[in-house]
Amino acid sequence: MLRGRSVLVVSLLSLLGSWAHAFDPAHRDWSALLAQHVRLTADGKASRVDYAGMAADRAALNRYLAALSAVSAQEYAGWPKPQRLAFLINAYNAFTIDLVLSKYPDLKSIKDLGSTFRSPWKKKFILLLGQERSLDDIEHGLIRAPGAFDEPRIHVAVVCASIGCPMLPKEAFTADQLDRQLESAMRRFLSDASRNRFDAAAKRLSVSKIFDWYGKDFEQGHQGFDSLRTTFLRYAEQLASTPEARALLVASDYRIEFLDYDWRLNDVARNGKP
Repeated sequence: MLRGRSVLVVSLLSLLGSWAHAFDPAHRDWSALLAQHVRLTADGKASRVDYAGMAADRAALNRYLAALSAVSAQEYAGWPKPQRLAFLINAYNAFTIDLVLSKYPDLKSIKDLGSTFRSPWKKKFILLLGQERSLDDIEHGLIRAPGAFDEPRIHVAVVCASIGCPMLPKEAFTADQLDRQLESAMRRFLSDASRNRFDAAAKRLSVSKIFDWYGKDFEQGHQGFDSLRTTFLRYAEQLASTPEARALLVASDYRIEFLDYDWRLNDVARNGKP
């Protein structure tokens, strides 16, 4: 009887221990870091990161990264699709900041972390789902894998630590808010005239290079996106400030050009407060 009770106690303690170390699907630790160290522009359409503050909070960041790394492939596979996608987006963004901090403050651009033979996005420095991975592995191998999520809006959610990137939000992506968060990110990004703008007089739509690099993701019919032009029509109110300009978008009476990408580090200290 005593032996049976001991086994029960050990089992309960083991179960409690697993609960205590269960991954937080709300990503509260990551949200706390973002709320503390991300600065929005006055119009709320872009953001900068306080990397010095993130560096001072490195212990908290490391704990969150360790929690991400502790999730097994089996555990991940059992999650609903929105929870898996939110996990991968947050992992990409958090490990990107970790990579920047590895050489901060002596860094002008994330591209400086690469070399002639290997881009920073191909560095294998991330332990995730039981494997050593790169940022490219997360974005292209997991998130963009055909049939995995088929979600073109991820291109305004994964952030490459550059001014040209979509904004890093002040909250983590979560399963229950994912669609709202992705849609909000699209609207904010496309309404930012520094990265996407429509010249009605010239009938010219100048958009981020992101839509050149990943245009095919917006042409597959996923989530209602079947071409770049229908994508821009969907966000006509964000891109065009007048009814006349929006009418040109509706009529598809314009040409598209892709703007140069600004690879400068999206750092509050280096580029000033937004």
